Amino acid sequence: MHRPADTVTSMRDQEPGSGHTTRRLTTKEAAELLGVKPETVYAYVSRGQLSSRRVPSGRGSTFDAKEVEALARRNRRESGGTSGSGSELSVRTRITFIDKDRYYFRGVDAAELAVRHSYEEVAEWLWTGQLRPGISFSAPEATVAAARRAVEALPQHTGPTDRLRVAAIAAATADPLRFDLSEDAVLGTARALIPTLVAALPTVRRGHRDTGPLAHRLWARLSGLPSDEASLRTLDTALALLVDHDLAASTLAVRVAASARAHAYAAVSAGLGVLEGPLHGAASGLAHRMLLDVLDRGDAAPVIAEELRAGRRIPGLGHRLYPGEDPRARVLFGLLEEIPRAEPALAAARDIVATTARHTPLHANVDLALAVFTVAGGMPATAGETVFAVARTAGWIAHALEEYGERPLRMRPSGHYVGPRPPQPLPE
Repeated sequence: MHRPADTVTSMRDQEPGSGHTTRRLTTKEAAELLGVKPETVYAYVSRGQLSSRRVPSGRGSTFDAKEVEALARRNRRESGGTSGSGSELSVRTRITFIDKDRYYFRGVDAAELAVRHSYEEVAEWLWTGQLRPGISFSAPEATVAAARRAVEALPQHTGPTDRLRVAAIAAATADPLRFDLSEDAVLGTARALIPTLVAALPTVRRGHRDTGPLAHRLWARLSGLPSDEASLRTLDTALALLVDHDLAASTLAVRVAASARAHAYAAVSAGLGVLEGPLHGAASGLAHRMLLDVLDRGDAAPVIAEELRAGRRIPGLGHRLYPGEDPRARVLFGLLEEIPRAEPALAAARDIVATTARHTPLHANVDLALAVFTVAGGMPATAGETVFAVARTAGWIAHALEEYGERPLRMRPSGHYVGPRPPQPLPE
């Protein structure tokens, strides 16, 4: 009985003039050794990381066992570091690269990409490496209805990240194909999930129709003020700028979930859970409240003094990945200057930066820029967190897709036990 080349038993080839044989692996065997899908094996070949040889029948390929084993060892070293070595977790990625005061999506300047393209177009670039001009995400009515019912059942004081997490879980229950982790299926999920999250949030402005680009639909969930072209452009650009930022804490959580082969909804839910932490997604809200305080007092000096006296870090200033200016803040501040009602908040932000610079010269980061936007738009302090969460969902999907192509459960560091040395007597 004939068996396809990808499932035949390993074979051995004679090395010319050596008298030695080399063991060859089928695609299936190579994939199992590397802990990846068969398609990923061929991706390694296209990147020059593996060599392949077509079988005589022309169906399938074989691979040098030593090459595959060497690649497997290298992947293990590069993906997880070593336990107790003191080194940071390092994960190979082709999505975002941060270098000095610039960052890049798949090698393209992210700030320039965000200025020239819509959030949806940038998301597509992040997912596929292709631009789809004019693309607009939409969601099935049944999925949106399920998400809205779940969100409407929450207490009125529920925060936006909790609402989004509940909406993601509800959307998952309405999708019987959620466990299909193929690239096409996950991309379909992403294009429906993001607009579902927006549609599930309660509207602030009455009479709004859920049509047009995602930023237009999101505005009605953030502000009761009428939208204008400059404000909508700023919101859309903010979403595109925030779509990804390498392995932030929430993104790492997404990759851990994806490593365990959690479906895309669950992976996004994991990211939202981490985002809600006060050291991650809440930063723009703190900057928003500080701006309002400065506007109320008319001077940043007493506000800064109180923050420092309380031992708190000044929100919205400095970024550990950018020694100079945060490129995301630079773009947003430029757009905010085109919005007349943003001028008071912009002036307050400049006062904060100048006052703090007397002691420590720190640049404004994207959280302060977001705060200026949310204050100018008459939005609640949580609005920046909402913008961040919706934007970053696309980046989380990109990282989940990348992780699905890696060895399962590779995001499993070993614990460094420091407790009592066993064996200990049983407790009485």
